[in-house]
Amino acid sequence: MPIAFLSDEWTEELQRRLNADDAFRQAAANAKATIQNVINTADGPKHYWMKIEAGSVEMGPGDAAAADATIEQDYDTAVALAKNELNAVTAFMTGKIRINGSMMLLMQLQGALSELAKVMQDIDVDY
Repeated sequence: MPIAFLSDEWTEELQRRLNADDAFRQAAANAKATIQNVINTADGPKHYWMKIEAGSVEMGPGDAAAADATIEQDYDTAVALAKNELNAVTAFMTGKIRINGSMMLLMQLQGALSELAKVMQDIDVDY
């Protein structure tokens, strides 16, 4: 049964799968970052946060207490990224993703974020 994109169930399932994924855990082994995500939907902005530390991830709805970076995008961009129909670098370069905070930190997380994208594609999602 598909999980609604950006729902609490979606963040829980993504967190569970990332923490079980060897490639993600290895890519995030030396990482420490808190990322705030803002997805602008027709019903208003959806907020969720992600904390990556020492090879594991925690995720949840709402706002992070102290985010190192905030990634903002519209719903269609988020869907395209989740389905691997759009590359994050291309999305940023074309203005579809806006970043506030530590761009350098996000660049250092590129390996972990690439693995996150791969794991996201394996979830049965209702967009």
